[in-house]
This record gives sequence, C-alpha cells and structure tokens, in this order.
Amino acid sequence: MENQAELFGRIAAALEKLAPATPHAVDWQGAPAFVWAGDSARPVECIEAPALDLLRGIDRQKQVVTANVARLAKGAASHDMLLWGARGMGKSALLRASVADAQAAGGKLALVQVATDSIPSLPGLFAQLAGIERNFLVFIDDLGFAEGDDATPRHLRSWLDGGVEARPANVRLAVTSNRRAILARQASEQDDPINPRDAVDDNLALADRFGLSLGFHNANQEDYLEILRGYAAEYGLDLDEGEALEWSKRRGARSGRIAWHFITELAGRVGKQL
Repeated sequence: MENQAELFGRIAAALEKLAPATPHAVDWQGAPAFVWAGDSARPVECIEAPALDLLRGIDRQKQVVTANVARLAKGAASHDMLLWGARGMGKSALLRASVADAQAAGGKLALVQVATDSIPSLPGLFAQLAGIERNFLVFIDDLGFAEGDDATPRHLRSWLDGGVEARPANVRLAVTSNRRAILARQASEQDDPINPRDAVDDNLALADRFGLSLGFHNANQEDYLEILRGYAAEYGLDLDEGEALEWSKRRGARSGRIAWHFITELAGRVGKQL
C-alpha cells in the first residue's frame, strides 16, 4: 500500500506539471506599459519612443495626438484614434511618445499594446481595465483583416460605438493602419464584384467610428532632410545631405524610418551608440 501511495503521488505531481499555469493577476498600476497576450498581460518597464521634438514633418498630427492623449491622461473627454497612411512616417512612434510625454507630466495613463491576433480577446481586457483607477490607451499596430474576416470589423465597430461590450470610460483605442479604409490583408479588389461599393462603405463605417482620423503621407525632400537634421543634432553626427538623399533613392522612399536607418549608419561608422 505504501508503494501504491507513492506511485499515486508521483502521478499527481506529473499531472500538476502538465496542467497550464494559472495566469497571475496583473498589477495594472505597476508599469507604464503592458503587452496583452489574449488572456494575460506582460508589464513593460520602459516605453521605447523618440523624443517628441525629433518627430518632424508631422507637426499637425503631433499637435492633435499629444493633445488628445493628454486629455485621456487627465481623465477628460478624449477620442479613439485612427492613424493611417504611409509606412515609416511615425504613426506608432508618435503614439508611444505621446503616452511617455503625458506620463512625464504626471498623467495617470498606461499604454496597452494588443497584437492583431488577440483582438477577439478585447472584451476580457476591457473587463479588467474597467475597475482600475487609471486611464489606458489600448494600441493596435498595423491593423488589417484577414480576407473573409467579417467578424472582427463588426466587433470593433461595436466596441467603439457603444455596444454591450463597448470599451469602458477609462479606455480609448488607438489603431494604426496603412489605409484609412482598414482593408483585408490580401486584396480589397477581390470583394464581391456585384456590389463592390458595399465592401468599401463597410470598411469606411469602421474608420468613421474613430473620433480622430489622421493621415500620414510620404515625406517630401525637405521634410526628409529636416528629420535627419534633428537626429544629427541630437546625436552629434555630421550629416552629408547629398549622401542622405542618395540613401533614400536606393531605398526607393523618403520617410522617418529611412532617415533613422541612415542615422544608424552614420552612428555606426563613428562607433556611437544610439
């Protein structure tokens, strides 16, 4: 009997190891940012973002976004935001920098990043955040729907526009996308050819739910150089503007991201860290 009890004990211990771990309760007051993984959140101890002064060529967008985030941080009326447009022009960087700036000013605000594949779990996240004495900006980066996914856009419209599972009063959504009509990942042109306008209207109906919808456009040459000048001055680097323009030509684009890649190259040449 003693050997049998020992055997049962070993079996119970093995089963306990195989069982999924119980998610730990999240301290939603304990970090400036979090990453939501569908059923739990991981705290992020520092928001990686450039200084707002270094985000150039997007002055109007910067003014509007920082003001809206500051209102949210104070608990005042604020908008859900859709930032759409050209790649590499600072959409997600501006959101992160605005939250960091509001936190530095004493605002009770945290950033919660949600991967696109975790969007169906947003009601569970909202349920947790609703009871916290803090304001939250829930951030979905580079949103695009899988072809044939009709459910996710419908849910997002409901969460934004007062459905029974709408986001709570202390939460606002911020979404980045390459296009204002947040289209399927593959090809919007494969929508029903009988009435393609219905598909476009349906996507725009989601975009229209956001109180703020801001477009970001490719940088012209002067904006691109101005971005580079700001970075070069910040990090004490010598800037050859002709070489910088040649760099952008080889990349086939002018954007804040391309400018940063060139600054990284300059810093690496002289042995500097960024």
